[in-house]
Amino acid sequence: MIDQYDREINYLRVSVTDRCNLRCTYCMPKQGISQIGHDDILRYEEILRICRIATGEGITKVRLTGGEPLTRRGLAEFVASLRTIPELKDISLTTNGILLEAHAEQLFAAGIRRINISLDSLNAEKYARITRGGDIHAVLRGIRKVREVGFAPIKINIVAISGFNDDEILDFARLTLANPYQIRFIELMPLGTAGAENDGRYLPNSVIRQRIETLGPLEALNGGRGKTEGPARIYRLPGGAGEIGFISPVSRHFCHSCNRLRLTAEGHLRACLLSDDETDLKGPLRAGRSDGEIGALIREVIARKPKRHEIACDEDHIKKCVKEMPAIGG
Repeated sequence: MIDQYDREINYLRVSVTDRCNLRCTYCMPKQGISQIGHDDILRYEEILRICRIATGEGITKVRLTGGEPLTRRGLAEFVASLRTIPELKDISLTTNGILLEAHAEQLFAAGIRRINISLDSLNAEKYARITRGGDIHAVLRGIRKVREVGFAPIKINIVAISGFNDDEILDFARLTLANPYQIRFIELMPLGTAGAENDGRYLPNSVIRQRIETLGPLEALNGGRGKTEGPARIYRLPGGAGEIGFISPVSRHFCHSCNRLRLTAEGHLRACLLSDDETDLKGPLRAGRSDGEIGALIREVIARKPKRHEIACDEDHIKKCVKEMPAIGG
C-alpha cells in the first residue's frame, strides 16, 4: 500500500498489552496510568485476524510491543500462529528484558529472530531509579541468553536523558567494540504527562555523536541507514564488532520514509506515533464486520497518514505532548 506521500506502508507494530512490569520515568507519569480492562484488550485471535487482513493491504512485517509484551501469557504460541500467515516475512519483538531469560528459547522456537531490548543505564542503582525498581541483572542475563540462543540482530535501545545517562554514552558505545550488538541512542520524546515531567532533559543525537567520535571516526553503514529500512542511522567504530545507531525523532525527522502503522492493545489503529488520530478496529471486529470492511478501515488510516509529525524542540524545551506511551505501544 502506497500512501499519498509515496511511502510504502508495510510494517505494523502491535501492542499486545498495556501492562508493564517497570515504570520508567520518561514513559509513565508518577501517578501511573489507568490500565485497560482484561475484556477490553484485543484477544490473540482478534490480533491474528487483523494481521491477516493487514497483510492483504501490504503489511509484510510485524513487531510485537507493549507495555511489556512478555507479561502477557501465551505470547510464544501467538508468535507461532503469526508464522502461519504466508505474506508475513518478518516478526520481531521489543522488550524491557526483565523476563527475557526465561522466555528466550520459546520465542526463538516460535520464530522470533530479531529483538530490541531497552536498557537506559549500565549502573544498577541508576537503572533501578529510572525504571522505579527494575533489576538490571535480570536484563543483562536476558541479553546474554538471547545471544547464546542465536538471536540476531540484538538491538539495545537507550533513551538519552540530559543529566541522567549522558555520562554513560561512551560506556555504551564501547560495548560495540567487542560485542555484535547494535547500540541505539533514541532522543527523548514528549509523550503525555511523562514527557512534560521530563521537559528540559532533551539531548540531541548530534551531541551524542560528537562525544562518541572521541573514540574514533564513525563509519557510516549504507549511507548511515543500516542494512534494512528503519529510522536509525547506523555507524561503526573502527574495528568494532557491533554497530551504533541514532534515532532522532525530534531533531531530525524521518517521517519522509516512515513505513509503519501501530495497533494499540485496545484495538485502535494509528498511522503516527506522535499523533492522536486513531481508528477503532475492535468495535467493528466484535460487531461482526467482514474482512473487506476491516481492510477498508485500514486503508482509510493509511490515507490519513500525515506527511510528518509536529514535534519540535526550541533550545532545551520540547513542544507538544500526546498520549502516554504505554497506551500507544511504542
